[in-house]
Amino acid sequence: MFSKILIANRGEIACRIIRTARRMGIRTVAVYSDADARAPFVRMADEAVHIGPSPAAESYLIADKIIAACKQTGAEAVHPGYGFLSERTSFAEALEREGIAFIGPPVGAIAAMGDKIESKKLAKQAGVNVVPGFVGEIEDTEHAVRIASEIGYPVMMKASAGGGGKGMRLAYTEQDVREGFEAVKREGLNSFGDDRVFIEKFILNPRHIEIQILGDRHGNILYLNERECSIQRRHQKVVEEAPSPFVTPKMRQAMGEQCVALANAVGYYSAGTVELIVSGADPTGESFYFLEMNTRLQVEHPVTECITGVDLVEQMIRVAAGEELSFKQDDIGINGWSIENRVYAEDPYRGFLPSTGRLVHYQPPPALTHQEPLLSTPDEAYVRLDDGVAEGGEVSMFYDPMIAKLITWAPTRGEAAALQVQALDQFRIAGLGHNVDFLSAIMQHPRFLAGDLTTGFIAEEYPEGFAGAPVDAGLTRALAAVAAVIATADADRARRIDQQLGSPTLPNGDWVVRLGETDHAVSLEEEAVCVDGDPVDISFAYTPGDRMVAVEWGDEQMTLQLERSHTGYALTTRGARHTARVLPAHVASLAQHMIEKAPPDTSKLLICPMPGLLVKLHVSEGEDVQPGQPLATVEAMKMENILRAEKSGTVARINAGEGESLAVDTVILELA
Repeated sequence: MFSKILIANRGEIACRIIRTARRMGIRTVAVYSDADARAPFVRMADEAVHIGPSPAAESYLIADKIIAACKQTGAEAVHPGYGFLSERTSFAEALEREGIAFIGPPVGAIAAMGDKIESKKLAKQAGVNVVPGFVGEIEDTEHAVRIASEIGYPVMMKASAGGGGKGMRLAYTEQDVREGFEAVKREGLNSFGDDRVFIEKFILNPRHIEIQILGDRHGNILYLNERECSIQRRHQKVVEEAPSPFVTPKMRQAMGEQCVALANAVGYYSAGTVELIVSGADPTGESFYFLEMNTRLQVEHPVTECITGVDLVEQMIRVAAGEELSFKQDDIGINGWSIENRVYAEDPYRGFLPSTGRLVHYQPPPALTHQEPLLSTPDEAYVRLDDGVAEGGEVSMFYDPMIAKLITWAPTRGEAAALQVQALDQFRIAGLGHNVDFLSAIMQHPRFLAGDLTTGFIAEEYPEGFAGAPVDAGLTRALAAVAAVIATADADRARRIDQQLGSPTLPNGDWVVRLGETDHAVSLEEEAVCVDGDPVDISFAYTPGDRMVAVEWGDEQMTLQLERSHTGYALTTRGARHTARVLPAHVASLAQHMIEKAPPDTSKLLICPMPGLLVKLHVSEGEDVQPGQPLATVEAMKMENILRAEKSGTVARINAGEGESLAVDTVILELA
């Protein structure tokens, strides 16, 4: 077994690998860029080596720097995590030449499966179902248009070396192909150094199912069941779970055996994932097709660990050291249900715009600790957190926007989802936008709870964007009651500080709480709180200044995050943010006479919605534009975002040039 390994990655996956290595008695070496100098994974490792500036292309993607760090520290092996160099054959070959073990699959398998065009040919030869499409090289946009027409719309354009949702565009029309083909090429080149693109038929009502495989150097290859990853936005996974609510035992076996056959065909060992697209329109569940094989650990690997009890990182290390797997296919079972939510630095209330900045507050659910994969059957539901950030740290524009992975395990799917809601309510993040409310809303959505999933779930259920989870009348009344009680406590404290009232008890009072556009009359009696004339049974402890309050009302519970505002509070719970204006009853009647300032008209301005790089200007000064017409393309978090005209007009002035780095709210151009 190795005595020291180097982790050629960063963030949460580096922390995850270090924890397993530490349990195995293996020393670890971290490598870090300027941006990560104070990151948690650097402190966790036994040793750390600085490898360059913040951009990944100048640090984490330079193989020579990784190898130099191995030589400097005496590391015998390298775990690449995912992304970066994890699927670069040249990196694995360079390690081999230096006598350093690569904790991953053989070079031949990486090469065979890393090229999406060639991998489809190999999958077909191995007897794996493949999606109809064009698997040759595409010359230019006109060639792409002809191919798409021959296959039949809709089609998916994908970068051959792509992954992680990058370098993908769905096209329903010829215009979509013309607009998206070059963007896919650029994303492929910028993210993977390869601008080749292939086109395939888009499967209707698709579900994204993947099979986890694990093999050793002695010819043993197993499948560790499936994961459902259908909840996606812009082809980036948001929610994953294991097992899938759609897959039957017969279907699981058929998928698993085909994936093992493919792995055998390329001499695979270590951990890997075969991604499949499944037609949800087929009630038999037999219409599944090969998408790609990821020759590395997956972001969503924890849900497989939770239902199987297998530590995939440990197994990768043992396989790389030459050990044989200590279990067989019949030993792999399914215990309970696990769900993973990816907490991203993006603002769902503003169209999921990427958000960068400092984590002014970062407080995971207080009952959580970093739990290792359970190697025995648990007795009770539990929560696991995989993260790589800390309060005061920064989420920068240089890397992936994921902040943490929140994983729950429970005996049933419904219990695992409910535990997610409970934990998400207690997840406090401030300083940048995040998607915690959105994740909680998904966990409560009737369609999700019914297991009726497709990769179009988010687009179908939130076509106008996200405005918070729906709120029923009972929760609204409870929020009004809580807001009034808290306002009373804060007012009492202020009076006592001013020495105007000596009693520490809460005074009785009448309040008007506005939630949304509705006013609620709240009366505080000696032993009851009434909302709109009806008593509300609530119980909670609050000390002025608290930012989080645990509330019980009736038979239900919730954790409520609290922020003061000028006239009340912002209350966040159960996937929604509520603005509560709280005024004494005798003051509320006068509020209607207050003058409200009208927001400025920005409809004639194209404003950059996030920090990023201006990749392309699609118009010039003096040009007439129509609603929906592309005006500029901005790259943020390695993804290209097309900004379109909201109204017709003429480009009067352009304020930024291609290649320029833009701050949020920068005015790119003005319309007349």
